[in-house]
Amino acid sequence: MSTTAEKRYRKLGFDKSETERLVEVMNSLLANYHLHYQKLRNFHWNVKGADFFDLHEQFEERYDIAKESIDEIAERIRVFGHTPLSNISDYMEHSNIKESPTDLAAEEMVQEILKDYQILLSYLTDAMNAAIDIGDVGTEDMLNTFIQDMEKHHWMLSSFLGK
Repeated sequence: MSTTAEKRYRKLGFDKSETERLVEVMNSLLANYHLHYQKLRNFHWNVKGADFFDLHEQFEERYDIAKESIDEIAERIRVFGHTPLSNISDYMEHSNIKESPTDLAAEEMVQEILKDYQILLSYLTDAMNAAIDIGDVGTEDMLNTFIQDMEKHHWMLSSFLGK
């Protein structure tokens, strides 16, 4: 392949060496998504106060979305013949997202999720660039969907906080 345009529309047929960088970034994305997912569950179970009903529902909706995203990322890694990270210890080692305590105020929980979104968006962008570099439009499309959803929800949570 000689041109970028040809690379962008290439069909599946990547070899393991071509996808190593993409899979490395996607495994880091996967690890961060797992910590984010668990944080959302923590917040869903432990939110208190006047915003309980709204946030309890929002956190559940977001952890369902995170769970689906995790599955799609792991399966996409398998498409390329690689093994996705799947142990808690690996997630902890490869994640920039950290656990949160259970006793945060509702607004602090939302602020934590907003911080997670910034971290996740940086990994999504890295993975998107790696996919573009090898002409992988399937992964690019999947990641673009995740990015659009997360950006919209970032705006909504920011608005909730009055930002």
